[in-house]
Amino acid sequence: MRPIRLGMVGGGNDAFIGGVHRIASRIDGRFQLVAGALSSTPEKSQASGAALGLAPDRVYDDFKSMAIREARLKDGIEAVAIVTPNHMHFAPTREFLKRGIHVICDKPLTSTMADAKKMAKVVEDSDALFVLTHNYTGYPLMRQAKAMIENGDLGELRVVQAEYAQSWLTNKEEFKQAEWRVDPARSGAGGSTGDIGTHAFNLTEFVTGLSVESLAADLSSFVPGRELDDNAHVMMRFRGGAKGMLWCSQVAPGNENGLTLRIYGDKGGLEWGQMNPNQLWFTRHGEPKQLLTTNGAGALDANIRMSRIPAGHPEGYLEGFANIYSEAADAIEAQRDGTPLDPAVTYPGIKEGIAGMQFVDACVRSSKRDSAWVKLDR
Repeated sequence: MRPIRLGMVGGGNDAFIGGVHRIASRIDGRFQLVAGALSSTPEKSQASGAALGLAPDRVYDDFKSMAIREARLKDGIEAVAIVTPNHMHFAPTREFLKRGIHVICDKPLTSTMADAKKMAKVVEDSDALFVLTHNYTGYPLMRQAKAMIENGDLGELRVVQAEYAQSWLTNKEEFKQAEWRVDPARSGAGGSTGDIGTHAFNLTEFVTGLSVESLAADLSSFVPGRELDDNAHVMMRFRGGAKGMLWCSQVAPGNENGLTLRIYGDKGGLEWGQMNPNQLWFTRHGEPKQLLTTNGAGALDANIRMSRIPAGHPEGYLEGFANIYSEAADAIEAQRDGTPLDPAVTYPGIKEGIAGMQFVDACVRSSKRDSAWVKLDR
């Protein structure tokens, strides 16, 4: 199979997430980066394109001219990765989707609910695919946990606890990656809730199969002068009766990327942490804990198909990210070739993106009402 021709909007030389997307797209050899509008200025875009070895005539000053020309080229891009700040997700998504070019967009979906709703309409009207890179859903053991819950190994779910703790915004920071994340105009209404809370929320719903019905949130901005939340405590009620708690913080010294998920039912429980992603603890009620590993003994098919190497060889962030790209490649190739899509292929899309925006919106509304319970507008 020939690689899918990929473009990129954003992700220039000084952008962390752009590099991550490029690595993830290359791991399985399914994509080849051939074009880009890589920065907000023509000079930076050209410099980044040159550094990446792109042909000069495939490096663009802006995403619109890129979308127009690439759609006309015989060998134009088939998909585009959008790796800009949140407020710049909607406009390029619209330009590429309406020209039949598949979109792989970084999360969260947008910066505002208004743009999110408009984006949903654009996705609905396009024949092209829309993929949202909630990369933690690509971890082998998160697929294992999801399959175990679907198989009834935990019984009826009762309690879900998710947390995502970091420390990098503990004090006022003035560098690019921090600057836009604390700016409401570029990040949106949520700070830590939008940046990392949406990951914890998405993973909770993905693994459990449950849907948050209402929540009560206490949002804080501990750093003086910061306009957006840098810490949030959220209680959640799921449809069906399960209860949950979510804590996200970017002002927790000692935490680097502490995404953790604990799920408990009437038959057993699961515990997983992203800092040690190749171990999943499963406990049947009244029995000793059982350690499940990536591609190891007891691995289900959902775990195995996300793993590339034998058990005991660590797989983590980049491989999980690459799994989302690989799933996207399966879907793109199936549409391109007119072949049936393997039903095991799973990736986040517009539905999950809208849900994340509704989570942030509900958190902000609840916190403004002294942490009152509010329903998600789903």
